[in-house]
Amino acid sequence: LLQSLFLAFGTMAKDKSAKKEVVSREYTVNLGKMLHGCTFKKKAPRAIKAIKQFAAKMMKTDDVRVDVKLNKDVWRRGIRNVPKKFRIRIDRKRNDDEDAKEEHYSYVTSAELPPEGFSFLGTKVVE
Repeated sequence: LLQSLFLAFGTMAKDKSAKKEVVSREYTVNLGKMLHGCTFKKKAPRAIKAIKQFAAKMMKTDDVRVDVKLNKDVWRRGIRNVPKKFRIRIDRKRNDDEDAKEEHYSYVTSAELPPEGFSFLGTKVVE
């Protein structure tokens, strides 16, 4: 019984360390759902905040950095007319700063959308 408990704790520790590795994934974010009922003049800023919050939740990092191109894509149609859905790529990278509080940070960029559109696109791990 004790041996099985030690084995279980050993695998949990391995799983926990495996979560913090460097990885890249592509997600489809439904911004329409996140911005429902939002004031028109706050939609684009709130979309950026929602993307940051989504990335922090998915990659389990508090430090989230948004690419300039992604920011321009969200703001492309103005502050009011934010796209309903957005395809993003989130990279969990190792933090090189010695003063950093966290070991990893998330870097969010816009991903390529296939010609078929959003249909049947799920989360995709990118190598």
